[in-house]
Amino acid sequence: MSNSLEFPWLSALVLLPLLAAFGIPLLPQSRWARWYALAVGALDLGLMVYVFGQRYDLRDFSLQLAERYAWLPQIGFHWSLAVDGLSFPLVLLSGLITTLAIVAAWEVAYKPRLFFFLLLLLYGAQVGVFLAQDLLLFFLMWEIELVPVYLLIAIWGGPQRQYAATKFILYTAAASIFILVGSLTMAFAGEGFSLEMAELGAKSYPLALQILAYTAFLIAFGVKLPIFPLHTWLPDAHSEASAPISMILAGVLLKMGGYGLIRLNVGILSEAHVYFAPVLAVLGAVNIVYGALAALGQNYLKRRLAYSSIAHMGFVLIGIAAFTELGLNGALLQMISHGLIAAVLFFLTGITYERTHTLALDKLGGLAKQMPKAFALFTAGSLASLALPGMSGFVGELTVFLGLITSDAYAPTFKAGIALLAAVGIILTPIYLLSMLRQVFYGAQDPGLVLEDYLGDLRPREMAVALCLLLPILGIGLYPRLATQTYDVTTVAVAAQLRSALPTEIVQRPLLPVQPAQVAALPPTD
Repeated sequence: MSNSLEFPWLSALVLLPLLAAFGIPLLPQSRWARWYALAVGALDLGLMVYVFGQRYDLRDFSLQLAERYAWLPQIGFHWSLAVDGLSFPLVLLSGLITTLAIVAAWEVAYKPRLFFFLLLLLYGAQVGVFLAQDLLLFFLMWEIELVPVYLLIAIWGGPQRQYAATKFILYTAAASIFILVGSLTMAFAGEGFSLEMAELGAKSYPLALQILAYTAFLIAFGVKLPIFPLHTWLPDAHSEASAPISMILAGVLLKMGGYGLIRLNVGILSEAHVYFAPVLAVLGAVNIVYGALAALGQNYLKRRLAYSSIAHMGFVLIGIAAFTELGLNGALLQMISHGLIAAVLFFLTGITYERTHTLALDKLGGLAKQMPKAFALFTAGSLASLALPGMSGFVGELTVFLGLITSDAYAPTFKAGIALLAAVGIILTPIYLLSMLRQVFYGAQDPGLVLEDYLGDLRPREMAVALCLLLPILGIGLYPRLATQTYDVTTVAVAAQLRSALPTEIVQRPLLPVQPAQVAALPPTD
């Protein structure tokens, strides 16, 4: 149990939105639901800033603010929470984006009580996923998060919302079963039964069991990230979800997949990671090229951005596979950066749809004159997405590249091949993003396009949401330590653990890289 004299700060971060959600049905008027949800979201975000600013030590790589309470001791289930450099920035990211999504959903008129109730449930579950240190609690929070997203798409989505929501729940719920499979595989191994991540990490597992558990987690997190070919639910979900839900989906939920891979696959199953890392690097390169090519072929704005997300998540996979501090740093920075960039682009896409009632690129055009503010902010978000120097996207992708190139776990030819494929995606990215801007904002306006003139350009509320996302993008791009200082010491520790799992031949001769096939052929060290 945690120290009784210490206030349970992390439990408060998780339970505040979860429990506050049940106060919404008690509100006397439906229109109060938005203010109530915003107050809860802002309070939780403010609490995050206070807790991490005043009670978290950036120089300590270990788990901090740990809380552990027996919940179902008969099955070894504990309410166990803690935070470190892997979860710290992602908790803040989820708080910021979800609070801004509440503001973005201000005009929701259909069943507002239910809408904001589900948003607060989703808020708490997201934070719970990033803070959970018991795998059963991690699984529980992961499952709780699925239900609100399903309902938010199925009720408030587009014309094909039922299909998109069903596909989402089938893919993600089926994949989450593998979290339970991997967790129980490790829990029953060795002496004693435990679901605590720290205790599981201290156990010694046979390599065959590690590979089994790693595969299960890879499937579960691969669907969420998503990794090709487990990605097909994402374009449909984005196409039909409303803008606030797309903000959360791209900005936070996809990052759960990357977080799970680093926390469990890399952090606990590091010996199995030696064998899987080359596969992750190849899958990352495939994600980048496939996502970019698919985005280039889309005529629907949201689907183009959805495939762009798939491409950008490929850099996360390459960073995870690099076996270097720079690689892990880049993977986390890419998750933070993409979360902010995708959220602002999907938000502005929703604004475009409100004004035009279409997202078909061949029906748009000439909007820059009517919506100059939206045009300027959409351009800034797109430039960040195509990794313009001075913005966060550039720093994230550059760090991943450097992490891969400086890795001594792969032969030069393998690294060059992965880098070349990734470069192809980087070249395609400005092509599909700049052509998107041209089709939406430049040229002559389609004569059949009916623009909602009474809405006009961005209103103050909409400007505030967009700027709250773009300012961190610019800040991290100009001064990356704003983000990297939150996880630097943790990625150093995780990279050192990975180095200890590499074959001795590589560790002792860091300047003489070997082929990935040779890595897989050598037994990992203890």
